[in-house]
Amino acid sequence: MGGGFRRYLRCGVVATCVPDASMNRLNPHVDVALQRVRTAVEQAAERGAEGLGLAALSAGQAKRRDALLSAQFIFRKHQALFSQRFDQSMRQQALEVPGAPASATASPSSSPTSARPSTKAAQWDQLSLMDDEQVNALVATDRIGLALGHQSEWELREVNAYMGDIPGIADDRHPLRPQAIAQALLEGVNAVSDDPETRQILIDELTRALALEMRACYADIAGLFRSRGLRPQDLRVRGADGSRGQSLRGGSSTSGVPLHDSRYATLPGALHGPGGSQHGPGGYGGSRAGGLHSVAGGFQGSGQGGYGGGAVDPQLMDLLRRLAQSPSGGFGGPTTGGGALATNSQWQGWDGDPGVGYVDGPIVLPPNLIHLHRDELRQAASGSLDHMVIDVVAGLFDQILSDAKLPPLMAQQIARLQLPVLRAALGDRSFFSSRRHPVRRLVNRIASLAAAYDDFTDDPGKSFLALVRELVQDVVSGDFDRMDLYESKLGQLEHFIGEQTAQTLKAQGDTAALLERKETELRLQQRYMQQLQQAMANVEMREFLREFLTRTWSEVLVHASRHPDLDAALVDRLRNMGRDLVLSVQPKTTPQQRQAFLASLPVLMRTLNEGLDLVRWPEPERKKFFAELLPAHAESLKGQALSPLEYNLLAKQLESVFGMAPPREQDLPAPNAATLDLDLSERLSADEAKRLGLVEDAHVDWDGQIDIDLGADEQRPLQAVDISIDGLPAAEEAPAPATGELLIDHVQLGTAYQMHRDGEWTKVRLAHISGSRSFFIFTHGQRHQQTLTMTARMLRKLCEAGRLRAYEHADLLERATARARQQLAALGAKA
Repeated sequence: MGGGFRRYLRCGVVATCVPDASMNRLNPHVDVALQRVRTAVEQAAERGAEGLGLAALSAGQAKRRDALLSAQFIFRKHQALFSQRFDQSMRQQALEVPGAPASATASPSSSPTSARPSTKAAQWDQLSLMDDEQVNALVATDRIGLALGHQSEWELREVNAYMGDIPGIADDRHPLRPQAIAQALLEGVNAVSDDPETRQILIDELTRALALEMRACYADIAGLFRSRGLRPQDLRVRGADGSRGQSLRGGSSTSGVPLHDSRYATLPGALHGPGGSQHGPGGYGGSRAGGLHSVAGGFQGSGQGGYGGGAVDPQLMDLLRRLAQSPSGGFGGPTTGGGALATNSQWQGWDGDPGVGYVDGPIVLPPNLIHLHRDELRQAASGSLDHMVIDVVAGLFDQILSDAKLPPLMAQQIARLQLPVLRAALGDRSFFSSRRHPVRRLVNRIASLAAAYDDFTDDPGKSFLALVRELVQDVVSGDFDRMDLYESKLGQLEHFIGEQTAQTLKAQGDTAALLERKETELRLQQRYMQQLQQAMANVEMREFLREFLTRTWSEVLVHASRHPDLDAALVDRLRNMGRDLVLSVQPKTTPQQRQAFLASLPVLMRTLNEGLDLVRWPEPERKKFFAELLPAHAESLKGQALSPLEYNLLAKQLESVFGMAPPREQDLPAPNAATLDLDLSERLSADEAKRLGLVEDAHVDWDGQIDIDLGADEQRPLQAVDISIDGLPAAEEAPAPATGELLIDHVQLGTAYQMHRDGEWTKVRLAHISGSRSFFIFTHGQRHQQTLTMTARMLRKLCEAGRLRAYEHADLLERATARARQQLAALGAKA
């Protein structure tokens, strides 16, 4: 007998030997996907059964524990029935989806308990009210479906795109959607038990377990579809009536509104509010008058649940892809009329190779591609908001390409991202409102890093430019719908900057490694200090000795433990020094005790000084300590001595305290963002401080006047209102501070800053940040680079005094937005 009969036996149907033809009519692509879903459900069932047992062990009430154990016992007993009923329900739904053949909607596995509504269009005389049980089932299905799809939004979106390429399957009602899986889950649980409480326990536990499996499940299904030759259907065109394949060329749109309807004409004033005007030089002119406009209401695209590609009109997305894949390497060039793409000979200096850049001679920036193809883009877009976004992004790139802080060679590369940026702005409402959007971060980070280089014809600027060309080419020629593409490119950029700055510092003597060792010793000393404070809390001793042993001598012991080249006898004497020092100030009344003390005093003082020399304890602090220790020794020769028992107990306590080994690096917790207040002058030799370029208070003229001309656009920091565009979501937060005490929390590796030193401003580049943000290393100079090292305390002091500020007063896109608003406001006032 065939495979159909075996499937009947597996499903428990033995009434006939005739194989069911409807099972054979199930699409093979869907069949493979359902098998993967069943695997995920079986894994979730095992996890859910184990979770019930663990939940029973932690239950606080006996009734709840008994209910969980009972549900686990019943589910274990009927687990095979659950899997069988789940598979039947999924296959039944696959045969009932809209678009499936009418003959395929019947199956022997249908259940009278199913609350699934019929997908056939019902007549008015067939309508009836739903009872409470059906309503509850529908509500439970939606609730479970939301829980299953919450952690796998992107993977589910990819599966939805592939489902449109399967004939007979509707992409919005396919059998792999979370609601269909939730319906099958409910039917499987209903087949296991009739008790409402047991059902609810099983539903809750299985939903949690299955939600953890669905992300990988959907990803595997998308991979299966891809390997089987299916293509994602993101570029499908859907007309106003919902029919597939309807063209937009005839003046229609996806919303059913004509593209050239006068009610959706472009209005002025998008960037600056009321009182807008037409663009002047550098803006829009001629037929483009009106420029950016305000529109109330929502914004097309997805802005919820993270950053996604969002929905864009298929006709517009097809045009963007054609422009991005044109022979000119991402630029369409000037149009010769009728919206046709120009040849490379019309480029005025652009050589047509995106990996080479520009030919010898004056650097000519590429034209604004969105301006050149504005009519085509607006015709392909369906809504007035899309028209506004096209004009807004075009205006932003006008400002980007004319930005004085952006090197021309880097402006060439950023200009190639016009189409990916436009696509992100069209599909995601958070692009204009969130500074953390991946596309914005990539563009801003490239510009900020480029400002730190003075020359791109030689390393390190040359290698950075080559990397940016490669990353931009990958974005332009790849699938720039996916936000993870920008995240990965940003990660490659950060990795490159980290390696480049590390190599620069290593060539100058590996200053970063020296500072890392100092920082590690500091963290070890602080942890050991906390251990000593806890251990000595109940030990009777003078307070100045307690503070000395916990703060200073703990540093000596940590230093000795990390330097095995020290003499072993010296290390032993340093370890016993804490005990001997406390016992040396105890009262001594007998001649024998005094004689023993005087005999051991020279060794005690010599060991004490040797330990303090190891950590370069400052001379003023040393004199202050000895000024308290010597009188304590003098007083110990008088008074009532401790009894032998008390003396022995004290010595035993001190031996246990200082017998603890100092912590090691592997014992340290992960470094946190809290800065460590460390004065390097106390822990670095004169040669080390000179090699590191250590910046100390004495090196800065704090009373000197700061004279700097920031320009008209840098007189005040930008606010959130300066980068908010009317008609689009308002900015969620203000740009990062460019000066002031908050700047220390926003410094980034590889970024350029301006530092006021020796009476003038110097351009420096942040080359290293320690793990706990305790030390910062800056480099300056082009051919012969020098380092400037400072602690977090010194850096904060420089920021508060206004002697360190960002080289860019705001990120590139924020600067462009603010300048565009100012330009339009000025033009509006003249009009």
